Amino acid sequence: MSDKILQVKNLCVSFSSYAGKVQAVRDVSFDLYRGETLSIVGESGSGKSVTTKAVLGILSGNATIESGEILYNGADLAKFQDKDFADIRGKKISLVFQDPLSALNPIMKIGKQIVEALVLSGSTPKGEAKEKALDLMRRVGIPQPEIRFNQYPFQFSGGMRQRIVIAIALASDPEILICDEPTTALDVTIQAQILELINEIKERSSLSIIFITHDLGVVANVADRVAVMYAGRIVEYGRSEEIFYNPKNPYTWALLSSMPDLDTKEQLFSIPGTPPNMLYPPPGDAFHERNQYALKIDQREAPPFFRVSDTHYAATWLLDPRAPKVDPPPILTERIARMKRRAEDVR
Repeated sequence: MSDKILQVKNLCVSFSSYAGKVQAVRDVSFDLYRGETLSIVGESGSGKSVTTKAVLGILSGNATIESGEILYNGADLAKFQDKDFADIRGKKISLVFQDPLSALNPIMKIGKQIVEALVLSGSTPKGEAKEKALDLMRRVGIPQPEIRFNQYPFQFSGGMRQRIVIAIALASDPEILICDEPTTALDVTIQAQILELINEIKERSSLSIIFITHDLGVVANVADRVAVMYAGRIVEYGRSEEIFYNPKNPYTWALLSSMPDLDTKEQLFSIPGTPPNMLYPPPGDAFHERNQYALKIDQREAPPFFRVSDTHYAATWLLDPRAPKVDPPPILTERIARMKRRAEDVR
C-alpha cells in the first residue's frame, strides 16, 4: 500500500455539558493512505463525525481534544488554532456534508457558489473561475451546466444538490475528501449514483477519502478498508472483504446481521438495548451489556486489539487464546454465504 497521508494517534475528544463531561472519542487511532477510501462505520453517537471534525478543526466551542495526535504532512493538527487551518481546511482537506440543502446558500446561484469556492481557495484566478466551475459541474454529472449555473439550490433535486456540494469540495483539488454520511438523505437509486461518482473521482484524482456512514451496505461499495466504531472507540478494522466475510467483534456481527439484503426472508435482526451514556462510559467492554457473547472479563476490562491477520485487528476477548470458541450467529453465517455467492456470480 502507498504512503500514509494522515495519521490519527490515541485521539480523545470530550464535550463539556451541564451534566458533566461527555467522552465522545476515546483513544482512537487509524491511518489513511494515499488513494484509498477508509470507511468509519457505527451507530449514531459512536464518535464517527466527531473524529473527522477534530481532523478539520471544526469542533464546537464546548469540545476539547484531551490528548492524541492528528498528523498531516508532519504537522499535528490537534495542536492547531483556528487560524492555523486557513491553508488546510477547504483546500488540502475538504468536507462533503450530510445535508446538501443546508450546506448551500439558498439565495445564491449555484454557479456563484462554486466560483466563490474556487477563488477563495486560491486555486483559480477570478477570470478563469466560471469556466473551471462549469468544468466541475460537468465532472460531477450536472446536465446542461451552462443553464444550471444560473439556477438556485431549490431548483435542483436532492441528488443534484449533493453533486454540487461535491463539486465545491473538489474546487481546491484537495488531497483528502471527508464524506460525512453523504447519501443518507437520498433514495436508493440516487444513492448508488453518488457512490459511483465518488469512486470515479477517487480513481481519476488519486484522492484519499474518509467515508463516514452507519450503513454497511454503503461501505461495501466504496471502502478499501473499514474501521468499526462503538462508544467512542474503534473495535475492529481491516480490509473491506475481511470485515464483511470474516468479522470477529460481536458488535460487527450485530451490525452485519441487522443489514437487510435482497434475500432476507427472516425477521430483520435489531441490536438489543441502547448505546451507553458517554457521560459515564461503562467499565470494560462498552458493548458488554448488549452482547449475548460477553464474558465475565468484559464487565471489568476493555479488550486490547487481537491480530487476526496483518491487516485485520479486533478488540474482543473472544480472540484471547483462553476464551471459549464462539461461532458467529447463524443469521450472519447465512448472510456471509449469500454475499460470497453473489460476489462469485459477479466474477
